[in-house]
Amino acid sequence: MDNTAYSMTFSYLLSTFLTGQNLAVLGAFLAATLAGIGSAKAVGMVAQAADGLLSEDPSLFGRVLLLVALPGTQGIYGLITAFLIMVKIGLLGTPVDLTVAQGTYLLVASLPIAIVGLISAYHQAKAGVAGVQMLSKQKTEVVKAITNAALVETYAILALLISLLLIIFFKV
Repeated sequence: MDNTAYSMTFSYLLSTFLTGQNLAVLGAFLAATLAGIGSAKAVGMVAQAADGLLSEDPSLFGRVLLLVALPGTQGIYGLITAFLIMVKIGLLGTPVDLTVAQGTYLLVASLPIAIVGLISAYHQAKAGVAGVQMLSKQKTEVVKAITNAALVETYAILALLISLLLIIFFKV
């Protein structure tokens, strides 16, 4: 086996595709995708529980709607982060030349909301499902159900804050 040809090909791929711009775009992609996947799964979980409750008592729709929508915020946070990275690197305007180190920085800056958004959405869904179950027995306790689910949101907001501060104060 000729390792020279392999290493030249691998080296070519690295030099061609491993650019600062591509790493930053990967960061934007991960922020939007991972947080979006978490939100989509989470909203679906709470919606399924809510639909079960609504099949018994449709008048509770207004009370469960916020519980269903609440885990969708992580996807929005990921989208905001991705959009900010795209603006920062000029993807939505005049492209900026980035070094591999700068691209890596933006990729790493996207990870707090990408990872925490994915995980916190799932846990917020579990709290939302429990809230729907509580409402099936205590129809007036909607504020407690929403508060418990919203507490999980705190960590997504902190992760968003870290990602945004890292991106905003990044000098191109």
